[in-house]
Amino acid sequence: MSLVQYSEAGFFAPRKIAEVLHTTSEEVARTAGLGKDAVQRRERVRSDKTQRRLREMIEIVNKVEPRFGSALMAYAWYRSEPLPGFSGQTAMQLVRSGRAEEVLDYIDAVDAGVHA
Repeated sequence: MSLVQYSEAGFFAPRKIAEVLHTTSEEVARTAGLGKDAVQRRERVRSDKTQRRLREMIEIVNKVEPRFGSALMAYAWYRSEPLPGFSGQTAMQLVRSGRAEEVLDYIDAVDAGVHA
């Protein structure tokens, strides 16, 4: 999906992300490893940390969406599927602990035919 769907005025917008993924802004915050304030207060939504976490989550969902056929199914994978080689942690758990790059590298390796 286009990143424009998830943005507003040049920033990732939790409300728009929630619309596309059929959830709430609070749930988006939780799955990105952010507090409720991060998606409710304008200055927090635009903070570097909030925008980075939202971007990481959307990059991962977008990267696996073709594999699952929809953003909603990709989001379900992100939240619930344990990744081999990461002690049973999901992509969501890894992003929440600051390891989004490792998830993206894992997806690239799987796409290249390397089994992690």
